[in-house]
Amino acid sequence: MNVLQTTSESAQVQAIAPRSFDAENHFYSKVLNAQIHPLAAFFLNLTPERIISRYCHLHPLADPHALQELIAYKPRVLHWGGVDLLHCTTAGGKREMVVVETNSSPSGHKSMPTPSDFDEQGSYRLLVERTFGPLISKIKPSKGVCAVLYDKNLMEVSGYAATLADYLGEEVFLVPSFESTFSKYAKFENNYLFIRQDPTQDEWMPVRAGLRYVTQRPWNRIPVNCRTLLFNPILACLAGGRNKLIAAKAYDLFNAEIAPAGLEVRIPETLRDVSQAEVPYLVKSLGGHAVVKVPYSNAGQGVFTITSDRDLEQFMEQEFPYDNFIVQSLIGNYQWSSEGTRGRFYQVGTIPSKKNRIFVADLRMMIGSSPEGYRPVAFYARKAKEPLVDSLEGTSATSSEMLVTNLSVKLGDEAWGTDPGRLLIFDRRDFNTLGMGLDALIDGYIQSILAINAIDRFAVSLLNSKGRFRLKLFRSLNNDARLLDEILVDGNLS
Repeated sequence: MNVLQTTSESAQVQAIAPRSFDAENHFYSKVLNAQIHPLAAFFLNLTPERIISRYCHLHPLADPHALQELIAYKPRVLHWGGVDLLHCTTAGGKREMVVVETNSSPSGHKSMPTPSDFDEQGSYRLLVERTFGPLISKIKPSKGVCAVLYDKNLMEVSGYAATLADYLGEEVFLVPSFESTFSKYAKFENNYLFIRQDPTQDEWMPVRAGLRYVTQRPWNRIPVNCRTLLFNPILACLAGGRNKLIAAKAYDLFNAEIAPAGLEVRIPETLRDVSQAEVPYLVKSLGGHAVVKVPYSNAGQGVFTITSDRDLEQFMEQEFPYDNFIVQSLIGNYQWSSEGTRGRFYQVGTIPSKKNRIFVADLRMMIGSSPEGYRPVAFYARKAKEPLVDSLEGTSATSSEMLVTNLSVKLGDEAWGTDPGRLLIFDRRDFNTLGMGLDALIDGYIQSILAINAIDRFAVSLLNSKGRFRLKLFRSLNNDARLLDEILVDGNLS
């Protein structure tokens, strides 16, 4: 396993100058020499009107006018996101893309082949020009510098900074934002963000706008009521972008709203606000096969696939920092998937290898808002470590190794690695192994639109008339004392 590392040790603020983008530093090596698959390039160039026409042709109960409004929706909180989707089917052959989770600080650009040999920055440029750029343009440069905040994934966040520096024609500051060192380089005054390069000097620079790739409990050091433009703000995390429990509630509420239009955010059957003591009973209600998740974890952490009594015992023996969990139906092989209210779904998986092995692979669809509405920015797939099998009896691999696809590797408290060996990119070679076609990409895109709409609208409902976070309302929806203790609502108010 070739692991690329990002750690908090020796990380310092860097000033990234214009014309410093070097593709070798911001893309995986397999992406640098890849040719984007023609079908993927074709999908990127489809207009929303053509996508809607095709989707509604295959889903005749869907209202094209409602879909057009959802694509054109102008978000207030979640301006870009990455949605993880499973390619599923039933025994009757009904294929669907199912939303696993939505990420408010997603990665993906380093995994996306550039659409042209002359376009060095690829989807980095698309995100900055279409989505972040129009937001920044409303703020005068005299208000401060621009920054990229990060706590992992240095390869990609440095790409954001270099691309943004080119777009703005000025230095952009790359700021390590690990929990243990954040206060060395950043502070808040009256909820405005300030940064410094030298932690030994009291020379603070105001930040007029920041791109945030802070993924690990960002709410404990960045205030929810931050007045500096953050892309995306912390509220996006609490409202579902880093909170699977609230995301499930947001999807349910939004589904009730869009049901008359023949639309739905498809998610695994989800049981929310679950205590650890309740887990065995709920797993039993799903036929003994389930997925239990710590709602506020990400990067593959806090996910437990339960397919046996031993799996359940191991989960129950652990201690956790939070009180609430969610329990979801398990989508695995047909022989050991959960039986939900909508029937039994199972993984389509990859095309069989030469060794006749099928692997679970998910799809990450990254979309960003633009003047023309939400548009796809980047996408890639990840396969599981071990192949899918018909029976779990007698196999040395665990169900988790067959189902969990995340590439992040936790190396320590604030040390992360990435395993690119399981990455599947949308080039002429990897895409053919995924078993997906154009209609699957369109379905995944529509599901991503719906999921991000749901979370943004829910986030807006958590703001009062003055645009401040309604903590009491949030507590009533997510009454997890340990989480609530972590949330920094305001930063250094005078």
